[in-house]
Amino acid sequence: MHKDIATPIRTQEILKKYGFSFKKSLGQNFLIDPNVLRNIVSHANLTKESAAIEIGPGIGALTEHLARTAGHVVAFEIDQRLLPVLEDTLSPYDNVSVIHSDILKANVLDVMKEKISGYQDVMVVANLPYYVTTPILIKLLMEKLPIRGMVVMMQKEVADRITAVPSTKAYGSLSIAIQYYMKAEIAMTVPKTVFIPQPNVDSAVIRLTRHEKAIVSVKDEDFLFTVSRASFAQRRKTILNNLQSQLPNGKAKKDLILQALETAGIDPTRRGETLSIKEFAGLADELLPNFKD
Repeated sequence: MHKDIATPIRTQEILKKYGFSFKKSLGQNFLIDPNVLRNIVSHANLTKESAAIEIGPGIGALTEHLARTAGHVVAFEIDQRLLPVLEDTLSPYDNVSVIHSDILKANVLDVMKEKISGYQDVMVVANLPYYVTTPILIKLLMEKLPIRGMVVMMQKEVADRITAVPSTKAYGSLSIAIQYYMKAEIAMTVPKTVFIPQPNVDSAVIRLTRHEKAIVSVKDEDFLFTVSRASFAQRRKTILNNLQSQLPNGKAKKDLILQALETAGIDPTRRGETLSIKEFAGLADELLPNFKD
């Protein structure tokens, strides 16, 4: 068994050896607690028959634990300075592919075909850079990758929004976008003390699991998200007011919006945050003919 990368002493040794300095712009916070890492990996339920996709491996702290558990790990790293570090720290493992790429620009499906095509069970497991957590999640979901789900660390506040239920303060268009595709639950919370440098906020790990069958059927997914974003534009406003001000030509089409709300069985004086995904789906389908070019 090799010495864990993720101890404070070993992490400092590696950073010193390579003269590595953290880039704030890349949201780099490295984990220095092997127990937290083991815990994260355990929530992904991986076996040697599974492959893992990691985003932002840093110096390989989580990558190492994934490599010990999964059959193959594909890690996307944007920071070129970390490539030689990873080559060194992960040298004991022959089942890791490091891809030097910005995950937001990468063709993840192509990489999966090239590196892990033999695996039926794939999980995304990552300590996500906090400043781009949402765009990364949305990209991975929109691309409908053949994955079982994700176990990802993020700012606790974002985790609360993703897992929120209707009529709570945290519930919003992000909750809907993610829960439409996956079941979302907070697996664990993580104190800021287990990172170097310490972030200013506490973190949480969420587990996202693909729905076995779609929880709602909707004629146009993109339009569903347009309607939900519009409905939360100003949280204190009624759904009617928000839709009028946010949808193209909404003021002129007030009667059509009212009609759609009535047909969908939604009181126009309700606020967006009280609607379930099912209600949003019904509303989007009613609005679609009048607002989709």
